[in-house]
Amino acid sequence: MSRSDDRMTARPPDMVGRSRLRHLLRCHRGGLATLLFLCVAAMTMLAGPAVAAPLRLVALGDSLTAGHGLPAEAAFPAVLERALKEKGLDVTVANAGVSGDTATGGLDRVDWSVPDGTDGVILELGANDMLRGTDPAVTEKALDAIIARLKERGIPVMLAGMKAARNLGPDYVARFDALYPRLAERHGLMLYPFFLDGVATDRSLTLPDGLHPTAKGVERIVAGILPSVESFATRLRKAP
Repeated sequence: MSRSDDRMTARPPDMVGRSRLRHLLRCHRGGLATLLFLCVAAMTMLAGPAVAAPLRLVALGDSLTAGHGLPAEAAFPAVLERALKEKGLDVTVANAGVSGDTATGGLDRVDWSVPDGTDGVILELGANDMLRGTDPAVTEKALDAIIARLKERGIPVMLAGMKAARNLGPDYVARFDALYPRLAERHGLMLYPFFLDGVATDRSLTLPDGLHPTAKGVERIVAGILPSVESFATRLRKAP
């Protein structure tokens, strides 16, 4: 082919310019995409994994929960919360204890004492029923209703049991002591059998009234119940 033919088949200058421009734009877009990818990756690494919100527990109970005769920081919920945090668990424990409350009283206030967003409830009621000689069937019915109402709201319950004073007679003792295991079995709950275990019979761990725990008594209660609450909290974390 002659030189004149070569000149005839060569691309015009404007076509060459457009071709180079398209090439430069492709390179520019590719570089920009890479830069954006690197920026997003860096931001993701800096942000780290998502942090779960604290587990929110409510201790629903009577004066044993409220901390009768004690400063707020020495009450059962506060001491339990500190103990759980020392175990590495990010948990808050709200104090919904009311001195003098019965199981029926707890039922009357459960809807406003346990707010929406609660992840789990530690239910400690019945001691005042026992001290007043209330028919255990009445106590059981009220506790059953509390548990059912919380379950309807999707709030799991851990049951803290109570035992009757032995001077109330064998019949009353047998009927009262049996209601907590029966409720736990009926509803599939985790049960801590006796909230005052290790405290009720040790006068050095109770106030002068012989009923309510001292600050040391609360620490003893927390030490006893802590493994059960840890298991309860772990279940709540794993729940969908």
